[in-house]
Amino acid sequence: MVERDGYGQFCPVSMASEILCSRWTTLVVREFLCGSTRFNELRRGLPKMSPALLSKRLKELEQSGVITVTRSANGITDYQLTAAGEELRPLIIGLGNWAQRWMESRLSLKNLDPSLLMWDMRRSLDTRRLPTHRCTIQFLYPELSAAQKRWWLVVENGKVDLCNFDPGYDVDLLVEGSLRSMTAIWMGLTTIRQETDAETLKLEGDRVLARDMQEWLGLSVFAKTPRMRA
Repeated sequence: MVERDGYGQFCPVSMASEILCSRWTTLVVREFLCGSTRFNELRRGLPKMSPALLSKRLKELEQSGVITVTRSANGITDYQLTAAGEELRPLIIGLGNWAQRWMESRLSLKNLDPSLLMWDMRRSLDTRRLPTHRCTIQFLYPELSAAQKRWWLVVENGKVDLCNFDPGYDVDLLVEGSLRSMTAIWMGLTTIRQETDAETLKLEGDRVLARDMQEWLGLSVFAKTPRMRA
């Protein structure tokens, strides 16, 4: 790992903080741990991070030995965690579990982001619980702007594509509700049954898809962490 200016302390916590505690860095590592390997995939998981800053953080992580970068002859760049980077998994997951356990739900739902929510859902969908034929699920958030209110997940042959434009397929299930409700479901703060009973979420279409949505949705990796604060 490269030397850099920092806190000037020999403590390993200080040394690790010099690498990981710059703005956005832990979230970039989170995206690698979630399976992203390309620049555009990282951007989908970090929609509010500028491309220039992402490039800077990637270079820093490469210099620090956290990731390796492979550039193919056709111009495609792949990023992979090193053994040192993979060893950060329990640390990053632990941070998320701590926040899920101790931070108030109103703070958890303060910064809503449809792009991040839908990207997280796209990569965590349990396709084993979905039909073997092509399946199209539309999400509608009526309170959002025209550019962000409609999203589609298209599942085919075990692969999931996310679209924010109409892919042109018949919709098997329409999920309509507020972004706050859907985010709360995803984070394990409520359930699909609770939201539909409260009429804050509406499911229209295939009855089996609607019935089994709590199972195939996947939910956040932190959703099962017991909460200490409501």
